Amino acid sequence: MAEITYYVALPFLQDDNGSPVAGPAEECQTSTTALRRAEMLARAAGHVGAVAFSRTGDPMLGEFKEARLLRTFGQVPDDLSAL
Repeated sequence: MAEITYYVALPFLQDDNGSPVAGPAEECQTSTTALRRAEMLARAAGHVGAVAFSRTGDPMLGEFKEARLLRTFGQVPDDLSAL
């Protein structure tokens, strides 16, 4: 199977210590949609920030390249290597 690129908007909320923690990721159709959705999520009640990123790979093999950060909005962790 050919490689596929997934676009994702990932919101962040605050834990009890005030640190940002990831919320549920939302898959988007395009990079533009992921950027718009992440910006909206960052402004939503209870959220402190969001990121838009993409990942490319072969879902049949479960092999993906590193996530490519498109943009951050608001308060997000400095280390996003777990994306």
